[in-house]
Amino acid sequence: MEQQTSYPERNLLLQALPPHEREKIAPHLEFLTLERNDVCIESGRPITFVYFLDGGLGSTVMPDNDQGVAELGAQGYEGLVGVPAILGATDTPHRTFMQVGGPARRIPVDELRTLMDERPALRHLLLRYAQVFLIQISQTAYANARFKVDERLARWILMSADRLGSPASLTHDFLSVMLGVRRPSVTDAIHVLEGEGLIRANRGVIEIRDRQRLEMRTAGCYGVPEREYERLIGPWRSLAILG
Repeated sequence: MEQQTSYPERNLLLQALPPHEREKIAPHLEFLTLERNDVCIESGRPITFVYFLDGGLGSTVMPDNDQGVAELGAQGYEGLVGVPAILGATDTPHRTFMQVGGPARRIPVDELRTLMDERPALRHLLLRYAQVFLIQISQTAYANARFKVDERLARWILMSADRLGSPASLTHDFLSVMLGVRRPSVTDAIHVLEGEGLIRANRGVIEIRDRQRLEMRTAGCYGVPEREYERLIGPWRSLAILG
């Protein structure tokens, strides 16, 4: 983690706050750059910071020494890392690390909770985001139980691109964690989607070639938390628009 002085505010949660509310939280935010594999929340350890991401991709996983790591949810510039702290928890069995590095703003948990008590608008917004993230986790469980690997891969590619605002730079090993399958199954699924002209994979970067058809390829397992975000928080704007 590298400290920074400032950079453009791209986090959609902070932008959803009225200007006078953003002014109240701004002095408490510390700028930093998160690198790939930086751990924001460690399983079973006290949660000390909440991170508002301005870029990059956070991955929340369930570590399991016997069965292997399985991904539960992802966060990008639309949200934050630290939902358990918002809900009053001091720790969590889950682990959150950066799959793709990027800029962020962090705030100590105690300071954020004080601000949430003092600023109802902030509290209501963060609790609405917690609802969105819980929907995302439940949708992951549903997708893993009911959908095929290639359909779930299409979902994760869309989700990652949404949260990065750009083509997703994802390794096959990470995709196997996301999907809860072995690496050869990931390779096969990528070849299927490439063969259908939906994506292009080159040196770890997965580019969406036909988004509309890729969404259809998910067979309905993509889009539920994204629609919930727009219903409860606001439009999900592209980083290209934010500048």
